[in-house]
Amino acid sequence: MVDWLQHSTPGLLLLAAIGIAALLLMIIKWKVEPFIALLVIGLLTALAAGLPVQSLVGSAQKPGESLLETGFGGILGHIAAIIGLGTMLGAILEASGGAQVLTRSLLRALGENRAPLAMGLAGLIFGVPVFFDVGIFVLAPLVYVAAKQGGKSILLYCLPLLAGLSVTHAFLPPHPGPVAAAGLLGVDLGWVILMGAVCAIPAWYLGGVLFSSWIGKRIDIPVPEDMLAAAKTERDGDEPGLGLVVGIIAIPLVLILAGTFGSILLPEGSTAVGVANFIGTPAVALTIAVLLAFWLLGYRRGMTKSQAAELSAASLRPVGMILLVVGAGAFYGAVLKATGIGDVIADSLHDAGLPVIFAAYVISCGLRIAQGSATAAIAASAAIIGPTIKDVGYSQPQLALIAAAICAGSIIASHVNDGGFWIVSRYFGISVKDTLKTWTVLETILSVVGFAVAAILMAVI
Repeated sequence: MVDWLQHSTPGLLLLAAIGIAALLLMIIKWKVEPFIALLVIGLLTALAAGLPVQSLVGSAQKPGESLLETGFGGILGHIAAIIGLGTMLGAILEASGGAQVLTRSLLRALGENRAPLAMGLAGLIFGVPVFFDVGIFVLAPLVYVAAKQGGKSILLYCLPLLAGLSVTHAFLPPHPGPVAAAGLLGVDLGWVILMGAVCAIPAWYLGGVLFSSWIGKRIDIPVPEDMLAAAKTERDGDEPGLGLVVGIIAIPLVLILAGTFGSILLPEGSTAVGVANFIGTPAVALTIAVLLAFWLLGYRRGMTKSQAAELSAASLRPVGMILLVVGAGAFYGAVLKATGIGDVIADSLHDAGLPVIFAAYVISCGLRIAQGSATAAIAASAAIIGPTIKDVGYSQPQLALIAAAICAGSIIASHVNDGGFWIVSRYFGISVKDTLKTWTVLETILSVVGFAVAAILMAVI
């Protein structure tokens, strides 16, 4: 029985199924942190598959050679700096008033009749450097004011904003989900940015503009008066210029893309290639953007060194658990690869005629619906899929599309086990029933459209 479990295809598939079921049970029923659950299931799966203890955890003489440490360390060395720097960039943009400048400028440019579109564009642009929930906290007051002035349902204004924040959080670096997917699948971050944007923008338009306009005219939800009163509080000090805000948001994306495509388009071995590779390295690109942001938006506008240090420390506090979840996901993926489970899953998918991109999406959807966290769903899904595609020979664009499919699955059907569901409901005064009819449906549209674009591109690239 043990030999069958450890060396036969049905046995290894059974181990994988039991592991995933146990993972969901720990997270959903027993409320175990995803980081702990992934770590425990990874260790138990490795032992059950017969992986030698010394290979799994090392020895006192050579602890660094263990699968546990290399699984964690390999991915964290790739993403820790990117996520940390991205978080700091979002914090200084928020603290300086950059979000308000961007949104007000869009509202003025598009006019009152197109205020919902302006809110959607604000979410799409400002969502690049800030976490989803932070974007809501910062921009919600402007939604209240715009909705009150327009005299229409708040859904017409908040849903486009939420769609923009959601797709950038799901599909685009430096957010932890797509960064983790890139690391676990071995794809360049520039390709993830490009393919993520190609999938995100149509999803945002169909969900955040068309669906939001349709549902907002059918469900009338007034602006919460207590929130409206709080929104009238003005920010002290001068606000930065629009061009400066947009420029700082664009800098890391442009540099990373320059590094990715400069190595393809520029002469091999030239100085220009070296420069492009250096400044296009994600950690370097984000360091440049963060330094410029703190100088131009902070110190030049009166921020003291102690205030900058406090802002940086506060912004990095939520990052720890994200990194642990991603690291544990990478360890679980390393276990699947080392035990041969990844290979038998790949063979089974091939024999069943199931495209890898579809399997990646379905796995991500299942994990998202089951446990609520988008980042955890991406980390676990990429860890499962990664070992199955290591020797297939996918190109970088194809790997980026598989990453986009995983990211698309991670936002489907937000419901009561998702913290974002309750933030949306409480911040915009929407009942649970109406949140399910609006926000949950919106997230599902964003997910399905994003995956559909990725699948179509996968078929033609």
